[in-house]
Amino acid sequence: MAIAPILSWEGLGLIQGSGWLFQDLDLNIGPRDRLALIGRNGAGKTTLLRLIAGQVEADRGKRSVQPGTRIVTLEQDPFFTGFDKLIDFATHGPDAPPRHAVEAIADQLGIDLERAAENASGGERRRAALCRALASEPDLLLLDEPTNHLDLAAIDWLEAWLQRYTGAFVVISHDRTFLTRLTRATLWLDRGSLRRKEVGFGGYEAWEEQVYAEEARAAERLDARLKLEAHWLERGVTARRKRNQGRLEKLYEMRAQRAAMINPTGTAKLAIAADDSKTKSVIVAEHVTKRFGDRTVIRDFSLRIQRGDRIGVVGANGSGKTTLLKLLTGEIAPDEGTVTLAKTLHGTVIDQQRSLLSPEKRIRDVLAEGGDWVDVRGVRKHVQGYLKEFLFDPGLVDARIGTLSGGERSRLLLAREFARKSNLLVLDEPTNDLDLETLDLLQEVIADYEGTVLIVSHDRDFLDRTVTVTLGLDGSGDIDVIAGGYADWEAKRRQRIMPARAARAKAAPESAPPPPPPAKRTKLSYKDQRDYDLLPARIEELDAAIARDEAALADPELYSRDPAKFAALTRALDSARAEKDAAEMRWLELAEQVEG
Repeated sequence: MAIAPILSWEGLGLIQGSGWLFQDLDLNIGPRDRLALIGRNGAGKTTLLRLIAGQVEADRGKRSVQPGTRIVTLEQDPFFTGFDKLIDFATHGPDAPPRHAVEAIADQLGIDLERAAENASGGERRRAALCRALASEPDLLLLDEPTNHLDLAAIDWLEAWLQRYTGAFVVISHDRTFLTRLTRATLWLDRGSLRRKEVGFGGYEAWEEQVYAEEARAAERLDARLKLEAHWLERGVTARRKRNQGRLEKLYEMRAQRAAMINPTGTAKLAIAADDSKTKSVIVAEHVTKRFGDRTVIRDFSLRIQRGDRIGVVGANGSGKTTLLKLLTGEIAPDEGTVTLAKTLHGTVIDQQRSLLSPEKRIRDVLAEGGDWVDVRGVRKHVQGYLKEFLFDPGLVDARIGTLSGGERSRLLLAREFARKSNLLVLDEPTNDLDLETLDLLQEVIADYEGTVLIVSHDRDFLDRTVTVTLGLDGSGDIDVIAGGYADWEAKRRQRIMPARAARAKAAPESAPPPPPPAKRTKLSYKDQRDYDLLPARIEELDAAIARDEAALADPELYSRDPAKFAALTRALDSARAEKDAAEMRWLELAEQVEG
């Protein structure tokens, strides 16, 4: 028996500017749907989310909502003006959640809601907005870029909350890992039409390529040259993904080379290259320590960065990522140790400050100072051709910045900064507000860049596809140096943390001096003890199964060749990830009991 939708739109249409943004869209949302809303910047994703919420009036169509359905929206840029404290924002209005529920979520997210709203950081504001949204007990939760400004710990917490959540949600996000772990169906907003597929985001790209291939074949059969030309972007997306497979293979080779240079201890130091090390090294940090007051942010850190390295920096907010970046680029000096930069080093910082782009300026003004030509790292290109490389319609060359979406402005900023001649790129959270096609493009540009790249990001998938070395900060002052991406760092942390917990739980060293009388240890039941002993091995098995299924799903032709196998793999992957998360949580809870 079919389950009735809790919300639906029939024949939805909305006029924007001189034409239809949407026309004749049909949409049904079930009570347990987990929907990814996908579409490039400017397609109208946020507008559609507001139409679902009832915040925007449509020009055509009928919206139906099941009586009693509570719809809550987490907006991309919540409005904090007029609120003295974050708690005032989180509890205002007649539909606000009770204060105790908001504070319970705040405690789990680790945020002080008594902080002044005016001085709060982007991450603190996002957490406050999450507290309000999640404490409202929605039946339908609408999430617009929920991971923006969140650190990795907060993203992990949000993923766990959504996995337990019993209602429906629709999410817009550039975070591939977040989408893949959580969604079960995909809404694709493309050129004014809306498609739905009962596969999570893990199957979206294969589905997208299949649709574009079918369109291209239809256009060829009709011999419609103009229609083919209109598909230049779609064909470019497909070709780009195939090229990126080759780039990933090259990236893995570079990681292997870097792994051979890391000291056996695994500490934060890379061995000096034997060949031509003086000319290849661009940044050399030796025994660097940095303190702020009594707190040591960076402790005895050594690293040799070579020409062509792609360095990723990860860690929780406040762990010292920005400080490390400033040390490595010479912006601040260490308290101990030295940082030496090559004399020929010339850097460009891309920090997504799209607000600095004046709304009244034209795209041509930003890229080519009002002319027709732009110098791209010493190569002269026509501005319209360069626009095309960054997924813009060349006809938009005279469009005003104020008419662009937030994501399009971010893409334009990337185009401007990548044109500048440099041999060091510093990217501070570069993925915010970018659509998936632009993220593919950004990966391609970084891979082809001849200089060195430093990237601070919470986007796990982006780091896995981009960096050769990951610097992981945990806030203690120590820094992990791992050859590979975020997944490699996460695996290293798990290998270190779980055996250490187990060792502490079983026995203290005999040579240790007698400690103060400890709290009474909890004796586990037979079942709990069995889980405690066996779960680590099961987690390793699940890791292997997840890696195997992910590798199989990476085949872009699998969906069209064998849709049944694709669906089975997707279900198996979702199940393995959920079991792994539950197993890790169960083991950690038992370890806490054992340790008292």
